[in-house]
Amino acid sequence: MALRHLIQTSDLSNDEIRHIFARTANISESDKVLQNKRFITIFFENSTRTLSSFEIAIKNLGGEVIRLDIANSSTAKGESIADTAATLNAMQPHAIITRHKSAGAPNFLTQFTSCPIINGGDGAHAHPTQALLDLYTMATHFGSLDTKDSNVSQQEICLRGLDSMRGKRIAIVGDIKNSRVANSNIALLTRFGVDVTLVAPPHFLYKTRIKTAYNLRKVIDNIDIIMALRTQTERHNTQIYGSLKDYANRFCVTKDLLGNRDIIVLHPGPVHRNIDIDDEILADSRCKILQQVENGVKIRMSVMEFFCGNS
Repeated sequence: MALRHLIQTSDLSNDEIRHIFARTANISESDKVLQNKRFITIFFENSTRTLSSFEIAIKNLGGEVIRLDIANSSTAKGESIADTAATLNAMQPHAIITRHKSAGAPNFLTQFTSCPIINGGDGAHAHPTQALLDLYTMATHFGSLDTKDSNVSQQEICLRGLDSMRGKRIAIVGDIKNSRVANSNIALLTRFGVDVTLVAPPHFLYKTRIKTAYNLRKVIDNIDIIMALRTQTERHNTQIYGSLKDYANRFCVTKDLLGNRDIIVLHPGPVHRNIDIDDEILADSRCKILQQVENGVKIRMSVMEFFCGNS
């Protein structure tokens, strides 16, 4: 079997995504498909959710994780990431999971490894497992609404929900230009027929054929899902808006904005409270952020099984 990597969502076919979702619905810690396998995580950027999620997913399936401490590694002495990757590859891990501030870094590392590279996020380019867990969260939500039979399995609910995503409408709100989450979700959701609108100040957008809007209130009556994004100030060379308060006035997801509308709210985290989403909505049942975190572990279990498991 040819060596495969997960750099972006297009590395998986729609059928393969359906397979991963079906496994996600059923996968459990009793499935020790990574037994006696070792994995290395190399995160050149800070992470709470993605790093922990991958490590828990691997351990749940019986694998062993070695986390490379970047601050105390040879990269701090000037070693190139190519040499770092080649050195770690010589230790014969079964996969390397990486995050880097530079777009294209995980794809670059594939030249120096003989094991799968799994992208945990690269610059403003891609975050494939985040997009997968986001779509899975949406599919399970809508699948459960469409299913009245209590005897239907979670797998069938998920797959029905995935089929029902065609025609659903999502507003992705915030710092689109700097968001790998937005890029991966746009690519993945449109493949499954989701109608996407990007909502942001003009300077947070790039040229695109996707529909755009400059005010969330203008589209609120025509969407089923809101995905709020963090304003990524660390990727801005200068402050490009008047103030976070000014930004929040037009783009924060609030109780007043949502009212009683049947809209679910997602966010990849970390959330800037009362800038991205207000406190009331974070405590609202329509907010699915913690379900995203829970689903993230299961999706990454299925992804690691797919790329590295004892099939």
